[in-house]
Amino acid sequence: MARGIYIDGMDPAKLNFLAILATAAATFLVGGLWYSPVLFGKAWQRETGLTDAALKARNPMKIFGPAFVLALLMAFNLAAFLGPDATLGFAVAAAFAAGFGWVALGMGVTYLFEARSYKLWLIDAGYHAVSFTLMGAILDLWK
Repeated sequence: MARGIYIDGMDPAKLNFLAILATAAATFLVGGLWYSPVLFGKAWQRETGLTDAALKARNPMKIFGPAFVLALLMAFNLAAFLGPDATLGFAVAAAFAAGFGWVALGMGVTYLFEARSYKLWLIDAGYHAVSFTLMGAILDLWK
């Protein structure tokens, strides 16, 4: 059975679109908690320089709408990469590798050139590593 990189010859009918949708929604739930005052919200605000007033002044539809579309595309991409035959162990490990090994480390390079703080990188990179790992688990468990 093929493991991973299922895009070559992919049969979209074998992808679970409800799981993909749920996976994208799960990233929002994780993000809502991750960037809340309960976890890292205040530290994230300090590191980005965003005030409560600045956050409230933003149009949520211009942020959350496109962010959900991007999360949906990431979930679809991960589902296509994992394919329908991945084991739970492979799905979680590959998703973590994508979230940390590609996304977080790539952000790290960008943050170095943008002179962003190490603390901000830990917050943002941690979110993506956790989100991708959860995405892999959901996609595999909901077959």
